[in-house]
Amino acid sequence: MQEHNISEGNFEQCLKCDLCTSVCPMMEVNPAYPGPKQAGPDGERYRLKDPGYFDMTLRFCLNCKRCEVACPSGVKVGDIIQRARLKYYKQHNIVRDLMLASTDVVGPLAVSFAPVVNAAAQAPLVKELLDRSGGISKERTLPHYSDTRFVRWFRGKAPSQEGYARYVSYFHGCYVNYNYPQLGKDFVALMNACGYGVRLLDGERCCGVALVSGGFGSRAVRHAKANVRSFERALEAGFEAVLTTGSTCTFTMRDEYPHLLGVDNGPSVRQSLMMTVKWLYDKFERGGIRLVWKKDFHLRAAYHTACHMNKLGWAVYAVSLLRMIPGLDLTVLEQECCGMAGTFGFKKENIAYSKAIGSKLFDHIREALDAGGAEDEAVVITDCETCKWQIEEGTGLKVLNPVSVIVSALDLEATAFANRRSLDSFGEIA
Repeated sequence: MQEHNISEGNFEQCLKCDLCTSVCPMMEVNPAYPGPKQAGPDGERYRLKDPGYFDMTLRFCLNCKRCEVACPSGVKVGDIIQRARLKYYKQHNIVRDLMLASTDVVGPLAVSFAPVVNAAAQAPLVKELLDRSGGISKERTLPHYSDTRFVRWFRGKAPSQEGYARYVSYFHGCYVNYNYPQLGKDFVALMNACGYGVRLLDGERCCGVALVSGGFGSRAVRHAKANVRSFERALEAGFEAVLTTGSTCTFTMRDEYPHLLGVDNGPSVRQSLMMTVKWLYDKFERGGIRLVWKKDFHLRAAYHTACHMNKLGWAVYAVSLLRMIPGLDLTVLEQECCGMAGTFGFKKENIAYSKAIGSKLFDHIREALDAGGAEDEAVVITDCETCKWQIEEGTGLKVLNPVSVIVSALDLEATAFANRRSLDSFGEIA
C-alpha cells in the first residue's frame, strides 16, 4: 500500500469518479473541451511520457477551481492543467496576451490618458480594429479607467493615518489602483472606523494571475517573489495583517504562489494575508471591533459567490457580515461561474463561451431581484472585480464589493467612537 503520494498535484489519487466533470462550466457550452479529468490527471499521465500529448484545448480551462472544490480526493485538477499550460502552451497572439497580462504597464498609461482611453475604448471603429487586428472581442465592454490612481489619492490621505494604535497593510491590486479607486477609499474608511490605520505595501506588484493565464510563467514568478518580500516587510514592521478586497488576487497569492509557481509564501505570510471580510468577521466575533449600523439604510441585493471565493471557503464571512446589516434584503445565489475568468472573456475566440456560461447566472440574478419588488434600489454583491464586469455587462445592474456595502450601511462616526471607547476601556483588544 502506498502511504505517501509524491505525484505533482496529487493526480495519482484521482478516483475516476467524474465529479469534477459534472461541475465544469466549460463542458456545458464547449464540446471541444475534454473536461477537467481528461485534461488534468488523465492527460498528465500521458504528458509525463511524451509532451506531444499536450492538447491545445486546455486553453479553454477557466481555472475556476470548481473541479478542485468537488474532488473528494484532494486532486489539484486546476493546478495540473495550469501547470501544463505554462509548460507546453504556445501563444498564437502573444502581443494581445502580453498586453492583457501587463496591468502594471498598461494601467499607468491608461490612467494618464483616461478620458481619451475611455472614449476610444467604446468607439465602434476602435473596437472593430481591436477585434480584427488584436483579437479582443468587439462584443466586450472594456473596463473603465479612473483618471486618478488610488495610490496617488492615498498619498494625500497618508497624514491622516498617523496616530492609530493598530495598523494593517493593504494590497489594493490593479483594479483598485487603476479602475475603481473608490473601493480602496471605502476600505480605508472602514479600517479607520474600526480603529486601524492603513499602510500601503512597499513594492507591491500585480498579483500575477493574468500573467499565469496568458502563459507568462517566469514573469508571474518575479511578481510573486516581489509581493512575498513586500508582505514579509510589512509583517516585520508590526502590521497586524495584509488585507485585500479581491478574491482572485487573494487566492492567487495564498495558494497558487506555492502550488503553481513554486514561490514559498511561508506560514506567517499565508496566515496573515486575507480578505477584509474574513478579518472583519473574525475581529467582530472575538469582540475586537464594534460595528454601529445606520437605522435608515435600505437596499435589495443578490450575493454572487465568486469561484475563487468559493475555493477559499470564505463566502460565509461576507454573507454573515452582510446579514448583520439592518435594512439589507439579501438573496444568496447558488454558486455558479460567471464565465469571465479574468482576461479569458476579453478574447475574441472565447467570447461566445464566456457569455454562454454567464447567461444562467444572469437569469438567476434577475429572478432573485425581480421577486423582491421595485421599491428599493437593487444591486449585485460580489468579491471579484472581473465577475463585476461580467455581471454588469450581462444584466445592466450595479455590482458592489461587500466592503463598499458595509461602509454604506455603517454609521462611520458612531463606529469610530465605539472602537475608540473600547480601546480606552480595555487597552489592546483582540
